[in-house]
Amino acid sequence: MQHIVDLHIHSHLSRATSKSCNIEGLYYWGKLKGIHIIGTGDFTHPTWFAELRDKLEPAEPGLFKVKKSIANEIDKTLPPSVHDSLIRFVPTSEIATIYKKGDKVRKLHQVLVVPSFTEVSAINSRLERIGNLKADGRPILGLDSKELLRILLECAPTGQYIPAHIWTPWFGLFGSKSGFDSIEEAYEELSPHIHAIETGLSSDPAMNWRVKGLDGVTIISNSDAHSPQKLGREATVIAAELNYDDIIGAITTNDNRLRGTIEFFPEEGKYHADGHRACNLRCTPEQTAAHGGICPTCAKPLVVGVLNRVGALASRPDGYVSKAAKNVEYIIPLAEILAELRGVASTSSKAVQTDYHDILARLGDEFSILRTVPTEVIREAGQPLLAMAIKRMRSGNVVREAGYDGVFGTIKVFKNSQERSQTINQMSLL
Repeated sequence: MQHIVDLHIHSHLSRATSKSCNIEGLYYWGKLKGIHIIGTGDFTHPTWFAELRDKLEPAEPGLFKVKKSIANEIDKTLPPSVHDSLIRFVPTSEIATIYKKGDKVRKLHQVLVVPSFTEVSAINSRLERIGNLKADGRPILGLDSKELLRILLECAPTGQYIPAHIWTPWFGLFGSKSGFDSIEEAYEELSPHIHAIETGLSSDPAMNWRVKGLDGVTIISNSDAHSPQKLGREATVIAAELNYDDIIGAITTNDNRLRGTIEFFPEEGKYHADGHRACNLRCTPEQTAAHGGICPTCAKPLVVGVLNRVGALASRPDGYVSKAAKNVEYIIPLAEILAELRGVASTSSKAVQTDYHDILARLGDEFSILRTVPTEVIREAGQPLLAMAIKRMRSGNVVREAGYDGVFGTIKVFKNSQERSQTINQMSLL
């Protein structure tokens, strides 16, 4: 059975997260989205860990499910079209490490994945001696990332340590501001225990295939969701038995159980291009080089984005396809498509939300609609414009405006409002 897996998320106890990032919210939106395995996020925070133990119970080996009394109440609020969707949780947590190595300050984010609350307790016991786990759901520790990996291996032998959004300028393993140039530089003798990396929203597998040093590492994707509505904006597709060992085994070995990833168009990520947000300046790598890395408006350093950084570390040309390549699907979140079709800026508008829930009630969960429901079926359900938009998205026929320096990019199915209006008028005539 294929499972859609999203391991990197946050709870309501992380900074800048939604109050609805609780177990109930994650379960509710997980079903609407069509995600099967969700990371708990933030297991290092004592309050969240207590909430996990209170609301989850063991299911298949290494996985947890929402207690039946809680799940039954949430299911009453969901459309019947998604009632049968399976939701399991696996203990995960993102940890920030800030330390000096090689005469440079390093700032890295990493995701830990483990199969039991006993191992969570052991890890937390070690980490609370190093930093304040109560301050944030994603704690900041003055600890070498290699030593964090060592702690995981000692406390949870089957646990996974996954460098998060590895190209992000400030907090990625290969980030232009504080990262390294190779896995070996960061983890030294423990490097063989790095089995997977997370692409992040601003890169995709094809960009990572260009870097020879990643050949033996599995490429996965997760959402890094700070609200339950953002679950699954990226995810990994795994065909495995429903248990921790088989699912994580697919990631560890990158064998045929790992089918591929579901991706943002990388231009939508907020660090894809170079630039300077304060001056509204977006640059290609060539333009950055021409400017000498300096903003021509204010003379401050430009933020070197993911596309540029990949090029700096790559030994292969753009377009190279890895022999170990898996399937890659690009999506635009359904609410973003509906907002564009409505001609409104906000995905949280009442009209968009009404459309969203009506469509799910008719056609099933969001991932099914975006990925597999035939466009003829979408059209026959009274959504011809949506069917056309999804057809364009699936073929990659979209308009891309790259993000830079913390500003999200935009992906559209229409070139402009005029094309949108003309298309709507033509479809109305038909």
